[in-house]
Amino acid sequence: MSVNLLDFDAEGLTAWFAQQGDKPFRARQVLRWIHQRGEGDFNAMTDIAKSLREKLLTTATVSPAPTISDKLSEDGTRKFLFDVGNRNAVETVFIPEDDRGTLCVSSQAGCALECAFCSTGRQGFNRNLTTAEIIGQLWQANRALGFAPGDERIISNVVLMGMGEPLANFDNLVPALRLMLDDNAYGLSRRRVTVSTSGIVPAMDRLAETCPVALAVSLHAATDGLRDKLVPINRKYPLAELMAACRRYLVHAPRDFVTFEYVMLDGVNDSDADARALLHLVRDVPCKFNLIPFNPFPASGFHRSPAERVRRFASLLIEGGIVTTTRKTRGDDIDAACGQLAGKVQDRSRRISRGAGFAAASAAISARVELLS
Repeated sequence: MSVNLLDFDAEGLTAWFAQQGDKPFRARQVLRWIHQRGEGDFNAMTDIAKSLREKLLTTATVSPAPTISDKLSEDGTRKFLFDVGNRNAVETVFIPEDDRGTLCVSSQAGCALECAFCSTGRQGFNRNLTTAEIIGQLWQANRALGFAPGDERIISNVVLMGMGEPLANFDNLVPALRLMLDDNAYGLSRRRVTVSTSGIVPAMDRLAETCPVALAVSLHAATDGLRDKLVPINRKYPLAELMAACRRYLVHAPRDFVTFEYVMLDGVNDSDADARALLHLVRDVPCKFNLIPFNPFPASGFHRSPAERVRRFASLLIEGGIVTTTRKTRGDDIDAACGQLAGKVQDRSRRISRGAGFAAASAAISARVELLS
């Protein structure tokens, strides 16, 4: 059976080549061809010995998830739908800006965390994506966007904020992160790769020790009582533990702050009192806030906070000394805005059957695209 070389970071690829009786430098050569040049055809890897190319044709493949659709928004946002098998599909979004291009990548087919405002959780959970399926989103997007070796980067930032909880897929996530950072692959700086988590504290500590990149935390509430309802993982890792984990992470992080993501829900978490409670909560955590306008989906039960309420909320945080931005909606004409992505999940958690009202939400996922400066 052929091995998919997209599943290997540099260390893994070197070990695989050693098992085949080949020298370590062959792994570096192939890594550069696959990731720097976006080449999937071994015959095209012309500086590799012909005998090795012929062997790779029988023992290995470069096989990203197939593209189902590729849609372009009027504002330049581009949305890819990838087939990850067994009637599951995940989406990836490219967001161009004047000074950067950000790719939002998925890590799971579905999500098991059941955040109340997130439509991914409403779909249920099927499985973790493989390393090949995670890094393959970047590989496919680079090719689709026309990147060529020697060109200026089209994708300058990667955010793990698409479908799923990245830190619940730790073992497959880390090799993908290492490829993003590897100078023989994509060569992104740690500051330009961001992992977003709902707050799995032990995995945050592991990431800090293993592969520290920029960190974003889906916060969404200033008290345990409210966060228990909005982000149920809080019942296991409450806010005091989460804030302590953020402080520990910053010892290793490439940035000197954590980004807290905060979806603005009308009448739920958007009062002046909520803003003041947030200031108290994060008083010992260097951070910035990104306020996210809620994009409704069927049967969500929530509404977007009015623009004036969002401005008032932001002003209170800013007056309290916290850098605060409000995300602008991108790609909503192709359902690529935050909370609108249309993945497809065959639920294995039986969550849909437990909640009949959730069935109508199965066409959307939450891709929390944090455009970090």
